[in-house]
Amino acid sequence: MEAKKRLIFPLDAPDGKQARELIRLLQNEVGLFKVGLELFVAEGPQFFRTMAAEAGTDFFLDLKFHDIPETMSRALKNLFSGVALTTIHCDQGARLLRAVQETQDRGINVLGVTVLTSIDGKDLLAAGIDPRYANPPRELVLLRAGLAKAAGCSGVVCSGQEAQVVKERFGSDFIVVCPGIRPEWSVAPEDDQKRIMTPSEAIKAGADYIVVGRPIRLAADPVAAARMVVAEIAAALQ
Repeated sequence: MEAKKRLIFPLDAPDGKQARELIRLLQNEVGLFKVGLELFVAEGPQFFRTMAAEAGTDFFLDLKFHDIPETMSRALKNLFSGVALTTIHCDQGARLLRAVQETQDRGINVLGVTVLTSIDGKDLLAAGIDPRYANPPRELVLLRAGLAKAAGCSGVVCSGQEAQVVKERFGSDFIVVCPGIRPEWSVAPEDDQKRIMTPSEAIKAGADYIVVGRPIRLAADPVAAARMVVAEIAAALQ
């Protein structure tokens, strides 16, 4: 997979107008656009169906579905055209297998959410997570990755700090998507990410895709910033 295809850019925009501008600006510079709750609630699925058709753009629908298996199954069946990746909470393990398999039969890779990159060991301890899993979160990531595997997921979302151990445990074909990526040159004021890595570090650790948002979106020249990230990915793959 070429370097550009590995770069996911989140459409962190409040409305469709700004999202369209970001897509127009970066559609030739990134592999996938990520859609989160803010924009999805603002615009709804029809907006993304239209954009997929107009711009020939695929999406990573990152809504982190979490409900009883039957409800999740019905929600996943309604995923719109253009979705290449989507996320679920996988704490029900094999009970989700049917819903996940049906989704992946349509060509949509389902990823299990492990531990958000905005959370560290202290946060997990405060939430009552057993210290064996909380500090550091690596064992919790591996536990939840195992649940994702049991559910039939194609891979997981985790920080770059856990990418290598996930690949070692679950195999090279198990997709790893890493958010919380911060190039050394980036400036992200009031950053809420805690478990971060550079693009090069994450790719060398085994990440198949990296998610880079604010370092590109807030740059004086977002296109140039995206190209710098792609160049770093390419160098790490050599």
